[in-house]
Amino acid sequence: MDALAHLVTGFSAAASLQNIGFAMAGCLLGTLIGVLPGIGPIPTIAMLLPITFGLDPLSSLIMLAGIYYGAQYGGSTTSILVNMPGESSSVVTCMDGHQMARQGRAGVALGVAALGSFVAGCAGTLFIAAFGPPLADFAQKFNSPDYFSLMTLGLLMAVVLAHGSVLKAIGMVLVGLLFGLVGTDVNTGALRYTFDVSVLWDGVDFLPMVIGMFGIVEIVRNLEQEDQPREAVKTGLRDLWPRGEDFRRAWPASLRGVGLGSVLGVLPGGGAVLASFASYTLEKKIAREPQRFGKGAIEGVAGPESANNAAAQTSFIPLLTLGLPSNPVMALMMGAMMIQGVQPGAAVMTSRPDLFWGMVASMWIGNLMLVVINMPMIGLWVRLLSVPYRLLYPAILLFCVIGVYGSNANWAMMAITVFFAIMGYALVRFGCEPAPMVLGFLLGPLMEENLRRSLSLSRGDPMIFLERPISATLLALSLGMLALIILPGVRRSRERAFQE
Repeated sequence: MDALAHLVTGFSAAASLQNIGFAMAGCLLGTLIGVLPGIGPIPTIAMLLPITFGLDPLSSLIMLAGIYYGAQYGGSTTSILVNMPGESSSVVTCMDGHQMARQGRAGVALGVAALGSFVAGCAGTLFIAAFGPPLADFAQKFNSPDYFSLMTLGLLMAVVLAHGSVLKAIGMVLVGLLFGLVGTDVNTGALRYTFDVSVLWDGVDFLPMVIGMFGIVEIVRNLEQEDQPREAVKTGLRDLWPRGEDFRRAWPASLRGVGLGSVLGVLPGGGAVLASFASYTLEKKIAREPQRFGKGAIEGVAGPESANNAAAQTSFIPLLTLGLPSNPVMALMMGAMMIQGVQPGAAVMTSRPDLFWGMVASMWIGNLMLVVINMPMIGLWVRLLSVPYRLLYPAILLFCVIGVYGSNANWAMMAITVFFAIMGYALVRFGCEPAPMVLGFLLGPLMEENLRRSLSLSRGDPMIFLERPISATLLALSLGMLALIILPGVRRSRERAFQE
């Protein structure tokens, strides 16, 4: 009964005209950036963070969440019809989805992707409603040593699941932690790493960092690539519903994708991209005829599309219950909550139940909107691909500049943005993934605060981290993560998995 009462609270908050409008805006924008190659949810959310300053916290989070899971829908459309994934989690869908389109079954592929995404979105939201409250209750038992150990585990898992070199991922986390230390020490009042620059006395601002490293760097990277000719496979609305054999093959794969994506979405470092690739690998491993994959196997569309949408929903669980962002998009959502004065974590459910349950209810509303929006507008989304990127980037760059300057009206912020844009581009050229750095930057100050508080309570005795059962368990899991990083056999398996 409590869950039902909470959901009624959530729907009463999310179903206001204002919040329905922001959900619609987020879903439409998410679908658009999912369709257009080179514009992902990370730079889009980074650019829109300044807009959230003047919004109600629930409205802003509903819109940003809609962008994230809406991008998963949009990416499948162009993957199937044009063989061009607009969103990285839809790369796998190209393999069999476009082959189905070339065989005259584009409608079936689109229908399976949409139905699988809708079911996965609803299931992922149920997952949040079911497991969010118990996890939040468990988090209430956490003290400072437990939070420090939890964040250590989260950063290590992000390193294990990051693409590319493990050493580079560790380096990025450490760089992020160092940037988090910049500013005035709240305990001693000493200035740290400010180089006598007054704008850094309050620390490095989150907005210039993410807009520079994700927004502007994405523009430069896309301008380096030539516009490719795009020829879409046409399909009609009446062809979208799967029948007979297609449905029989698709629904078990979709259910497996929902289960796998729901679990991987919760893990730090996981998310929609990892879930879609893992689902495709699973379907190919258990298939009776694995040779069908890559030639138009409907399971290769149903599984990954369900997995990435389920993961997109369940990624919110660690953020809303533990205050731990599980991927770069959740790191931006955490930044948006902090901008609004809302501290992510278990306290959200008790102090702001309308915010937590409003978010949960809005995901149901948003997933229904996405099905209604996307089916009739497939032709429009495909026609948008004819717009050359060289015409899109000036508008995107303008939004970046307005967003940074409008948030503070300080030209020094523009200089910091340029610094992070240059740094981000250099990191990309050297094969370093910037996402672990952002996670380290956000979690660094929180880790330092909990470390100092723990050592103050124990009068400098580090054994406090082992005396508490929760902290000791989390540190043991962290050592397990370190073993995964260090062992050569595991490292080779990891590299092969990412290569696949």
